[in-house]
Amino acid sequence: MPNFDIKIKPPEAAEGGEEQKPTQATVDLKIRKTLDGSFVIFDHPEIDIVIMPQMLKVISFPKEEMGDHIYATQSRLFEFLSKKGVVVLDSVQGGNLYGSLEANIPPPANQEVDPVEVAIYVVAKFIEEEKPFYDREEKYKDDIGDWMLEPEDEYSTDLDWAEKTHQPRKGVQNRWPGSTAAYGLTGMYRA
Repeated sequence: MPNFDIKIKPPEAAEGGEEQKPTQATVDLKIRKTLDGSFVIFDHPEIDIVIMPQMLKVISFPKEEMGDHIYATQSRLFEFLSKKGVVVLDSVQGGNLYGSLEANIPPPANQEVDPVEVAIYVVAKFIEEEKPFYDREEKYKDDIGDWMLEPEDEYSTDLDWAEKTHQPRKGVQNRWPGSTAAYGLTGMYRA
């Protein structure tokens, strides 16, 4: 995955010939810019995060499945963003699509601060903070799969041993040909 440096400049700054500010931070994200100028971040394993500069909003959508764990992830995202001052906590609400949550980005007090750059940076920090949990979960799933499909010798039996100890008929099932004893009908329909 190629690395991108995101530099969002207002059109007048790009045309005016002003001196560009040095890059303060760089983040590595799977991100796309849509036709309307929104940024969609795909790095999180459970949700996609959209930052809409034209409306100053952050929206999160579930990737595939729905459930309480998705809502908990979205709740953690907006709590993290509100603690960092990126969104207004009382603006967090359900979006117009099922399972989405959205919040407003407050307009910056300092006009030199780009709220979209700050939002992208803080979302990257949130994803970085969540990554160890999802890495452990994925490793656990892989370990369980390996344990089930390729068990160690102490947790498995040889097929030869099973063939020697198993008998074709065991117990009281079908002791007599034509008997209904196996079906619990021993006392019924006696003449």
